[in-house]
Amino acid sequence: MNHNDHELDELIYAKVESFNPEVTTALSSAFETILTQVGEDPSREGLVRSPLRIARAMQFLTHGYQLDPREMIGSAIFEAEHNEMVIIKDIEIYSMCEHHMLPFFGQAHIAYLPKKKIVGLSKIARVVDAFARRLQVQERLTTQIVNCIQDALDPHGVAVVIECRHLCMMMRGVQKQNSITTTSAFTGDFENAATRNEFISLIGAKLT
Repeated sequence: MNHNDHELDELIYAKVESFNPEVTTALSSAFETILTQVGEDPSREGLVRSPLRIARAMQFLTHGYQLDPREMIGSAIFEAEHNEMVIIKDIEIYSMCEHHMLPFFGQAHIAYLPKKKIVGLSKIARVVDAFARRLQVQERLTTQIVNCIQDALDPHGVAVVIECRHLCMMMRGVQKQNSITTTSAFTGDFENAATRNEFISLIGAKLT
């Protein structure tokens, strides 16, 4: 990690771990009202500090609004002659459904075909987090990631596949605990069936 990368990471973590006092107060008040409206007593021992805890948790879970994914990926782009597929798979995703504000979680598999530019591998995962830590739908999340990488690197193509479980389907509504939602987006050479199939084969392989 070079000096600029270290400074960027310090800035990112500072935003995650610090909480805006005014936002925290407003959220705490709102969640105290919610607890009352669902039939709870916010003054009982187990809930006295819950509005504050929830307020801080919500700021953490949505801190992606404070991050610029394009700036993050742009800080670690390097010239290179490598022109073969670069794949980062099984990137953990934790996000919040914007319809019911319940979590969805799973994995992202991402590949790109370099065009004289590569990016630090950790930045791909950070881009995923920056978009995921917002109120989201999985379809838009997939498109945002593929477009960000395509715009930043201008590669021959980008592929993104996301597989998630949604608590809004598991805990409420149809209550189907074993369903998995898969979304995908492809640009450039990955729109070619042979290249896309190679990517799909590699992310499904258990390499040792």
